[in-house]
Amino acid sequence: MTASTQQYAQLDQWIDAHFDEQVKFLQALVQVPTDTPPGNNAPHAAKTTELLKSLGYVAEQFPVPEAEVKAYGLTSLTNLIVRRPFGAGGKTIALNAHGDVVPPGEGWTHPPYGAEIENGHMYGRATAVSKCDFSTFTYALRAVEALRDQQQLALKGNVELHFTYDEEFGGEKGPGWLLDKGVTKPDLMIAAGFSYQVVTAHNGCLQMEVTVHGKMAHAAIPETGVDALQAAVHILNKLYAQNKRYQQITSKVEGINHPYLNVGRIEGGTNTNVVPGTVSFKLDRRMIPEENPQEVEANIRDVIAQAVTEFNQGRAQNAQVRIDIKRLLMAHAMKPLAGNAPLVQAIQQHGSDIFGEPIPAMGTPLYTDVRLYVEKGIPGVIYGAGPRTVLESHAKRADERLNLEDLRKATKVISRTLLDLLQG
Repeated sequence: MTASTQQYAQLDQWIDAHFDEQVKFLQALVQVPTDTPPGNNAPHAAKTTELLKSLGYVAEQFPVPEAEVKAYGLTSLTNLIVRRPFGAGGKTIALNAHGDVVPPGEGWTHPPYGAEIENGHMYGRATAVSKCDFSTFTYALRAVEALRDQQQLALKGNVELHFTYDEEFGGEKGPGWLLDKGVTKPDLMIAAGFSYQVVTAHNGCLQMEVTVHGKMAHAAIPETGVDALQAAVHILNKLYAQNKRYQQITSKVEGINHPYLNVGRIEGGTNTNVVPGTVSFKLDRRMIPEENPQEVEANIRDVIAQAVTEFNQGRAQNAQVRIDIKRLLMAHAMKPLAGNAPLVQAIQQHGSDIFGEPIPAMGTPLYTDVRLYVEKGIPGVIYGAGPRTVLESHAKRADERLNLEDLRKATKVISRTLLDLLQG
């Protein structure tokens, strides 16, 4: 059963009436840094808890043990769940957004944690990905509760807000941790996304760290050392050459094209006058939904092993390099589950009505926390406040921004969708 046109209009009116308040809520969230690394995210969870309390919501805190967090490469991490029951007999719908972000970097014309507003846009790290949807989901829920109370609606089911802090490292200590601990088991879920499409599939991601061990020596007598950087360059050239092959491997999912390999970080050496004895680099291999993750990893390891063999060929035993390979992340692709149809249909209908244009269901080359819910058999989609593309949002770049009208409209879409789902 769907709601009436009048009820949708009342939700919209409530959101419009409280929108200035919602914007201030988002500003307060953006103004608390959550750079990951170092990943000291517990203070933001505390601030979020405080803000939610002011709205009458109790946020259950689930701190991940300190030793576990530090072994993972972070500093502190507290996940939050807000549970709002509406009535027996319905489904539990989770709304997930993450508060951790990549560090701001350089080139900003607005303070990265200033949450300044200019020409209808809010600027700041996580304005578009995805502290914005802390506010989208919170105020969509508030609108539904206000309508329920006003009209004494008989709704069924539950809504949970999942505010987590491990998307940038893969989600295992965010949603993955909550699901594994059994503290939540929703029937459906919506995760933070953008406003002009509902995402039903996304890429997987393999991240690895490769360390090349040579032998340090004085640059004046390089023959006494083994240049780890020279070996690393040979390996890197072989890896990057794979991208030409990957272009021939195409996905059938709209919005996803082909696999890609990127090396995002390189470290090594001690000084300009020293032959580098150790060099390490971290690679990111995006996997389309059709690929087998185990086969992808095996292929990468084979490419590296063959490159090392080539480099060492003809060299004396004491002039050869050796390598260590460490898997950092294996994020499986998100594949649509049949049960996501009510989510897709509702978001497409209301998105089209609110935005005045079709909202396509498609895939994205990103990887997200949603896969962790889907792997547990929980149908999910990605939808929230933001522009048409990651590029347009400046996510992970300087001057990340959010069009506040996208925020307003996406909140209306989510509130209408929740009302539909809670009416059964």
